Amino acid sequence: MKDKLDLNNLPRHIAIIMDGNGRWAKKRGAERIFGHQSAIKSVKDVTEACAELGVEFLTLYAFSTENWKRPKLEVDGLMRLLVSSLKKEINTLQKNQVRLTAIGNLGNLPKVCQKELKEAMEITKYNTRVQLTLALNYSGRWELLKAIKEVAEKVQNGQVEVSDINDDLLATHLETSGIPDPELLIRTSGEMRISNYLLWQIAYTELFFTDVLWPDFRKEHLYQALMVYQSRERRFGRISEQVNS
Repeated sequence: MKDKLDLNNLPRHIAIIMDGNGRWAKKRGAERIFGHQSAIKSVKDVTEACAELGVEFLTLYAFSTENWKRPKLEVDGLMRLLVSSLKKEINTLQKNQVRLTAIGNLGNLPKVCQKELKEAMEITKYNTRVQLTLALNYSGRWELLKAIKEVAEKVQNGQVEVSDINDDLLATHLETSGIPDPELLIRTSGEMRISNYLLWQIAYTELFFTDVLWPDFRKEHLYQALMVYQSRERRFGRISEQVNS
């Protein structure tokens, strides 16, 4: 399937909602955390595939602001998994020239998570092959409210006129400032909703939903999503004749 891809028509930025870990574990009679642990392989596989293909940006929805509502045992397990994964996979990130970054309200993460995340980002900051961004304690509405408040404060302080507020100005206050909007958003597990993810950035993003649970998601599934992406005509409000001309 990889050989059938048009390497000149790949998205620069792919975003993924990694869904289905708990159901994957439940099917095997295991605790939900087992599904999260097994999902690390999927993250590695997809990141490696993006690096091989030349996809520049990969953003993964790892933990939403709403996920704090889950059972404490699961949340604590997820935080421990984040720390252990960052320690274990740092050499893999270096080997594949992956630059790690993160978006979200990171200051509310446990201190040990903040420490490991900061160290991993520092170690990988000069890597240039692909930027892997983890959305942690993130939600699209939180991000937009934060950006609006920052712009409002600039207006209040006389730094910006109301007439100066436009798409570009607001975008500079988003967590993804400096990163192109994703051309492709993938959600696994069969659910068909956005779940408060990158609400501003996905205005014209192609959406791909698959029934595959995230721990089972591999390179071939990514290639399938890319083939569907390449089969679509992206018009951005225009008509086909305008696009084709």
